[in-house]
Amino acid sequence: VDGRGEFWRSYCRQELADSGIEFSVCQSNVSVNPHQYTLRGFHYQQPPSTEQKILTVMAGAVHAVVVDIRPDSSTFLSHETCCFEVGDRSSLLVPEGCALAFLTLAAFTIVHYQMSDYYQPEYYSGFRYDDPTFGVCWPVEPVVISDQDRGYCDLDLAAL
Repeated sequence: VDGRGEFWRSYCRQELADSGIEFSVCQSNVSVNPHQYTLRGFHYQQPPSTEQKILTVMAGAVHAVVVDIRPDSSTFLSHETCCFEVGDRSSLLVPEGCALAFLTLAAFTIVHYQMSDYYQPEYYSGFRYDDPTFGVCWPVEPVVISDQDRGYCDLDLAAL
């Protein structure tokens, strides 16, 4: 940080590899959310097109939730939450086989996603943000939800 502003690294393949994480960016997307309490998710890609994601808040703040939907995982069906904002200079790594949802905590929240695989609509799926299987406690009830996200059912465990 200096008189020009800030500079920080949002991705370094070598730093991830040094931590035992292999991640190469195939696709990068930006989500612009003009309204506070906008919900996106839960979203994931099914095999054979599972993907890792790195989520970085570029403006605003989010409450993010990652759900492990890998049947062979020791943390299957558990979830982790984190809140972060642009000033944190941090990112969230979402492992392959996990689903992500986030709720914007500020108006004009911008989120940058980096993915390890390409978006493939035939493998893209999701489930309800309030699926009782997971007991996620959202800080507030979402105000803005897409028709697609609102239309999701509970996660079909038999389909995993």
